Amino acid sequence: MTDKPVPLTREGKAKLEQELEQLRIRRREVAELIHNAQEQGSSQADAEYDDAKLEQGRVEGRILEIEDILRRAKIIDEEAAHAAGRVVVGSTVQVEQDGAVRTYKIVGPPEADPLNGKISNDSPVGTALLGKAVGDVVSVNVPKGVIKLKVLKID
Repeated sequence: MTDKPVPLTREGKAKLEQELEQLRIRRREVAELIHNAQEQGSSQADAEYDDAKLEQGRVEGRILEIEDILRRAKIIDEEAAHAAGRVVVGSTVQVEQDGAVRTYKIVGPPEADPLNGKISNDSPVGTALLGKAVGDVVSVNVPKGVIKLKVLKID
């Protein structure tokens, strides 16, 4: 694992902490399922045991991932981002592309949710917008080709 800081909004950190708490509860439930399957000793119990072990691996993996993200979290100062006048992680950016206006919030990778307008600072669009000011035009290489985005507003 790396020690590279992970930018997170306060909201994103809270969501990860909530997910971690739910996973810790699920961890106990899965341990109980494994214990019960071991006690039964039937072929059906073997299948239940195998399923529970797979679930345990998934849960443990996600717990480790979230703990690592939270350990490296760097909370974004959204007020400072707003005052910067340039696109930074935490900014909400309104852009124009081919006459259509879109709004994106630039977030760290763990919070990225493109369908809800949250794009990662590591994505092609996020990377291209970082450091830009209102009026700047950027060209972005995306899977469908090159797109041009004009920065209209930064919050």
